[in-house]
Amino acid sequence: MAEYDVIVIGAGPGGYVCAIRCAQLGLKTACVEGRETLGGTCLNVGCIPSKAMLYASEMYHEAGTNFEKMGLIGAAPKIDLGKMLAYKQSTVETNTKGIEFLFKKNKVDWLKGWASIPAAGEVKLGDEIHKARSIVIASGSEPSSLKGVEVDEKVVVTSTGALELAKLPRRLAVIGAGVIGLELGSVYARLGAEVTVLEYLDQITPGMDLEICRTLQKLLTKQGLKFVLGAAVEGAEAGKGKATLSYKLRKDDSLHELEADVVLVATGRRPYTHGLGLAALGIATSKGGQIETGAHWETSVKGIYAIGDAIKGPMLAHKAEDEGMAVAEVLAGQKGHVNYGVIPGVIYTSPEVAAVGATEEALKEEGRAYKVGKFPFMGNARAKSHFAGDGFVKLLADKETDRLLGAHIIGPAAGELIHEICVAMEFGAAAEDVARTCHAHPTFSEAVREAALACGDGAIHA
Repeated sequence: MAEYDVIVIGAGPGGYVCAIRCAQLGLKTACVEGRETLGGTCLNVGCIPSKAMLYASEMYHEAGTNFEKMGLIGAAPKIDLGKMLAYKQSTVETNTKGIEFLFKKNKVDWLKGWASIPAAGEVKLGDEIHKARSIVIASGSEPSSLKGVEVDEKVVVTSTGALELAKLPRRLAVIGAGVIGLELGSVYARLGAEVTVLEYLDQITPGMDLEICRTLQKLLTKQGLKFVLGAAVEGAEAGKGKATLSYKLRKDDSLHELEADVVLVATGRRPYTHGLGLAALGIATSKGGQIETGAHWETSVKGIYAIGDAIKGPMLAHKAEDEGMAVAEVLAGQKGHVNYGVIPGVIYTSPEVAAVGATEEALKEEGRAYKVGKFPFMGNARAKSHFAGDGFVKLLADKETDRLLGAHIIGPAAGELIHEICVAMEFGAAAEDVARTCHAHPTFSEAVREAALACGDGAIHA
């Protein structure tokens, strides 16, 4: 048995960041993780390996479509899936070993195993109980199940299985047009698969700016993805290395079938809290399984906190990281804070999509007067030189005060460009503040400045 100031349960982005920050602030800290490696879903089977596959497939696509246009002549590359998966895994290992190094550097103890909480102040692993003044639950999430669809991670897969396919599918069916479905669907479309995306709602990427959604769907359709919207999946029957999906179209209740070599179930994620003993402790949870927290992320049991995917809010690694740092500061006697109004979201398709703050739909519903500044990447010199002129930057600002309320970008490096607006919104900046800030030429970021100019007297290059 060991005694700590803080024990963090889960070593994903929220958990490991929380543990490191606690240690940096002088707290004796341990982090519990049942996986063989640190980093949680994100580093092991989520964000990082999927980005490696996205990058590899994008390079393959560039070589086959744009190299010759730039005078780069040579034999077309061939796909070696085994080597591609090895590259992906090496990326994962580099990152997970990096977390191990950071734990050692900051003197965070890694307690290996699956934890339960028998009582406040106690964490149990196997037969051993460790004591802590505070416990932080950062147990993450798992893929949501779908009635009538049984996952075997071979033919019917979640994102985990989709990153470990033994061979490239000729036909891939994706259930769910959210971030995971579109990213992995686009990977396999670029690698040659016929990809069909089934979505229950009448639009892709639910919750995002509607203009962005429509533009993204149009661009992904040009890339070969097929979309069936308003489709309620009834079931999936797998056999002999293939699957048959049955679904109804909500508009007329007609029944349809779709055959595929692989079915990716990408219908979202749910909190993973199995075995922690929350009910016995009296820790309140929502209908969706999220742990209820009050001020400073404390649960209904004093001394036990929760962050990340285990609680309400967007299931984003960076949201969990922010909460992890904030909770650490609270436990160290400081004033931890997370501005939930300035948490960006990114879809790593090609082109990328990024957003922060309010959408036009939300502002209309609120009845708030606003103005829009837009600029197309076709007017950006750097984008055109990269064959990346599709998309635009859209800024939303208060009609009276000019204060930035939101930003929505679809185009090259959108996931990087969004942070300029995040910083601006964090400091309460106006669109004019961004418009009057010098941006280097030629850069993609000039499109952001042009959109800010469009909130005023008008963009220069449009």
